Amino acid sequence: MTSVENASVTPVTLGGTRGGPDTTTLRRDHWWLQPAVTFSVLTSFVVYSSWAAFVNKDYYVGAQAHRDLLSPFYSPCITSSCVPGSHPSHVITWWSLSPALLILIVPLGFRLTCYYYRKAYYRSFWWSPPACGVADAHGSYSGESRFPLILQNVHRWFFYLGLILNVILTIDAIMAFREPGIGIGVSVGTLVLCANAAFLWVYSISCHACRHLCGGQVKRFSEHPLRYRLWKIVTPLNARHMQIAWTSLVFVALTDLYVRLVASGVIHDPRLF
Repeated sequence: MTSVENASVTPVTLGGTRGGPDTTTLRRDHWWLQPAVTFSVLTSFVVYSSWAAFVNKDYYVGAQAHRDLLSPFYSPCITSSCVPGSHPSHVITWWSLSPALLILIVPLGFRLTCYYYRKAYYRSFWWSPPACGVADAHGSYSGESRFPLILQNVHRWFFYLGLILNVILTIDAIMAFREPGIGIGVSVGTLVLCANAAFLWVYSISCHACRHLCGGQVKRFSEHPLRYRLWKIVTPLNARHMQIAWTSLVFVALTDLYVRLVASGVIHDPRLF
């Protein structure tokens, strides 16, 4: 029988620095692949959306093409610089730059403060940490209690504004069934705008803020049957929030690209029926 004195002992040191041992990681798998892909996709989206916002053209397909298709990056088009047919009767007259720069504040703020996207860009851009079991690239940690990360607390307010924007994009999808000079019909562009609106709604209701709105701060679900039903609906979606977030992000860019290609005459929007 082995005595306690002969047993191996692993020394434990308390109060170590953030990031663990000096060794970056003992992992042997391709742990760097996921943050690398995340970095590439997010960077590509930022570059494309910035270009699309500043270019300020080819974002609306109107009556001349018998369509009513508006890019989600430019909706609602509420400035006087919007092309004819893309804006409502009342517009902002003092804004002379691209209307997208004014509109994208809401979806950008919503996604930038999203709980999942925080994890995504903290790991891929800041390496804080880049993956589980990998040393942190930073020597100190203050959480989200200091500027600028304390601004992440405005997420729920961007969530509410995002719901308003989803209503507007849903109206755009309905208006896409209009074919001026022809009547009512369905084209590929109609389906693209409808799918985009649907993805954005699912992204919003799968959000952690939405789940908390439905079931948060409730001590007894039996006393709140309606909130319990809503919580039961959004909880399975919340478990898929990561996949939904990526799908909606990529598709909203593809929606802008499709409208842009049709508006510029590069492709034709096929009418289905």
